Amino acid sequence: MRRVFGSIRAKATLGATLVVAVALVAAGLAVLLSLRSNLSDQADAEADNAARQVASQIAARTPYRDLDLPDGEDHPVQVVDKDDRVLAVSEDLEAIQGTGVPGVKPVRNPGAHRDDDEDDDPEVGEFGEVTRHSTGRATVDGDKAAYRFAEVEVSDVRDETVLVYAGAPLEAQESAVGTAATAMLIGLPALLLVVGGTTWLVTRRALRPVEGIRAEMAAITASEDLSRRVPEPDAHDEVARLARTTNETLTALEASVERQRRFVADASHELRSPIASLRTQLEVGAAHPELLDVDGAVADTVRLQQLAADLLLLARLDAGERPGEANLDLAAFVREEVSQRSGDRLPVEVAAVEGAELAGSRSQLGRVLGNLLDNAQRHAHSRITVEARAEGTRAVLTVADDGDGVPAEERERIFQRFVRLDDARSRDDGGAGLGLAIARDVVERHGGRLTVGESAAGGALFRVELPLG
Repeated sequence: MRRVFGSIRAKATLGATLVVAVALVAAGLAVLLSLRSNLSDQADAEADNAARQVASQIAARTPYRDLDLPDGEDHPVQVVDKDDRVLAVSEDLEAIQGTGVPGVKPVRNPGAHRDDDEDDDPEVGEFGEVTRHSTGRATVDGDKAAYRFAEVEVSDVRDETVLVYAGAPLEAQESAVGTAATAMLIGLPALLLVVGGTTWLVTRRALRPVEGIRAEMAAITASEDLSRRVPEPDAHDEVARLARTTNETLTALEASVERQRRFVADASHELRSPIASLRTQLEVGAAHPELLDVDGAVADTVRLQQLAADLLLLARLDAGERPGEANLDLAAFVREEVSQRSGDRLPVEVAAVEGAELAGSRSQLGRVLGNLLDNAQRHAHSRITVEARAEGTRAVLTVADDGDGVPAEERERIFQRFVRLDDARSRDDGGAGLGLAIARDVVERHGGRLTVGESAAGGALFRVELPLG
């Protein structure tokens, strides 16, 4: 049973059917009650009319034996005095219930009776308003049926107040209500079947794109072909937005996987060269100790160590490593990082303005400044300048050199991994092409941005913007 009602289509169909069923039952009850009330009002009106006609005859001093009473089957009439003595009844009326006076045999010589305490009785020759209505049953010529009775007071010629009871049949009311109820009982299941079927078909059609998305995602998972995309419905509903979002996710996933593949391929390519060089030197040294190039082996080992450190840092960044939340004074941070550098080809000029504080990882931001300075050392001719200052809500760090600069068309490509410009393709001088990529990744993870432009001396100007702490 759980599997039967486990799908969205089944739940929607069941829910819609239940809601419609409750609404139809409530509406049906309201219709039946309203119909019964209206028919009851009509019966009251008919009974009122019949009672008034008889009362008008009594008020006109017509003797009881000469009263023109309506047909007993249509409008049974009973006239009684206030002592419940029957004065007149309809022809063929055999029994009556609901008037309070069960007798149907009129007295032969009704005597004059007057209740002097009844001040509100009608005057001689007048009849009053209908005082009450009641529901009962009457047997006329052997047929028993339900009636609605009206009671009217009238004063006869003897100045005696009598009560006229006249009934109207409820057969039409019972028949109409019964017919309506039967029609509803027959029509309700059919209507619910139509509602359920329509909901099932409409939900199936509405969810068909979702099934298409699911099937295509299953095929993509099985084939591992991230270039495929799920079908997008030509609509502007939630399913279409789901399909577009799914395709955007697949695009991002494909780009990430492709990026990882290129990273692995480039890393293996970069690692192969220093490892091969180091192995060659060690093998030569093992065979001919006098030919061992210790300095070259150390340089290759250091380069291999730096490359491995860069690859590990990139792996941590790709895994979503969050920067620390240490508070840094930008001016002091820059001076300290520059003072700890050794073996630089050119001296570094520092111009730092106090008062700029930011929050972040000291080690990662130190790697950013170090990579930018290493890049400047490779390309500068005679001068490297570092400036640190605050601009509004941003801390700005610039590294400028007087080298040949970066061509405008290459200013975005240099931040890609393992990218070297033509004049820096030497693996010994140009590095692995990871420094600027690492710098941009770290800056962006700190909520900032890293760009490159042209310095006042014509070289490259790297600009780091970070939010102030």
